[in-house]
Amino acid sequence: MNLDNLRNDLRRREGESLATYATRSSDCQGRVYDEPEHPFRLPFQRDRDRIIHSTAFRRLEYKTQVFVNHEGDYYRTRLTHSIEAGQITRTLCRVLALNEDLGEAVALSHDLGHTPFGHAGERVLNKLMEPYGGFEHNAQSLRVIEFLEHPYPAFRGLNLTYEVRESLAKHCTLYDQPGGHPLADGTQAPIEGQIANLADRVAYDCHDLEDALGAEMVDEAALAEVELWRAAIGPVRKMYPDLALAAVRRPILDALESMMMDDIVRESRRRIAAAKVQTVDDVRACPPLVALAPEMESRVVQLERFLQERVYRHRRLIRMDGKARRFIEELFKSYVGQPRMLPPRFHDRVSEQGLHRVICDYIAGMTDRFCQHEYKRLFEPFEQV
Repeated sequence: MNLDNLRNDLRRREGESLATYATRSSDCQGRVYDEPEHPFRLPFQRDRDRIIHSTAFRRLEYKTQVFVNHEGDYYRTRLTHSIEAGQITRTLCRVLALNEDLGEAVALSHDLGHTPFGHAGERVLNKLMEPYGGFEHNAQSLRVIEFLEHPYPAFRGLNLTYEVRESLAKHCTLYDQPGGHPLADGTQAPIEGQIANLADRVAYDCHDLEDALGAEMVDEAALAEVELWRAAIGPVRKMYPDLALAAVRRPILDALESMMMDDIVRESRRRIAAAKVQTVDDVRACPPLVALAPEMESRVVQLERFLQERVYRHRRLIRMDGKARRFIEELFKSYVGQPRMLPPRFHDRVSEQGLHRVICDYIAGMTDRFCQHEYKRLFEPFEQV
């Protein structure tokens, strides 16, 4: 089979296996810059590969999810969070006969614009940037893939498909509310983008809880007040009543994740059937089709409130947040005062992009440890600059 026939065969198989309202490669609305098709990678596969090969994706390894990287080797980072969100997305897309490649590409790219030090870093940058358009990490992810990444000499950005960019522009959770992008036109994302949106939430709810248990911020007694935890731990404790929590933590969290995912599948199937959608454009015109059922939503919200009170506002994280705020504020002010301290490739953009936006781009791209080292180089008198 020659390569042209191979690509056509891949498209045919995709068409036969996906639901009518899934996003097929043949539905793809293209890229900003025209490129020849790859002989055996369909468009959304190519997007996923470009994301994985990007420098912004690699930097996620040293960007905080909840616990700063140097606190321990076993805590999640933005990279492992993105991988887990991608895995959940692929699973849900497969069960619902959707395009796994598109869903995974959205999930893997949704945090490319995140700051060092997690949401603490984001809050600081947003405050510093208030007079200059603000800062939101999901909007910054779009800026990364459309402008800041520059691996190809023919164009800026990664030149990803319309559908990936559209899904990021419409990505919205408790922590992600980008808005303002031309593709955020008030309609819904393709259903694969909606899956990635909710998979992000499932991933951080479950793994932030596991990390909090590992850090001994919460224990079994405290979690007894959380209904979803009680439902997950009950069957496991019947089998292993005498084992320490650390020995049975993974099966409990597997059960908790499965309950959320099972509910998403049931509720999404119900909504899809009720809406009678047939095409991708039908999906865009409908209210959200991917969701938790009301009862499960209330149980998940209870878990998230527990995490807010017991984990995200824990004294250890508040202390680290204070340090992060100082690092970023002082770096930002120093670069504003003396722009020539910026690397030349950033300084050269100032006349086009504006000083504050360029500084924001530079700091947002830093890893935790680079930000700390830069702070030391600028403010500790015996550090080499």
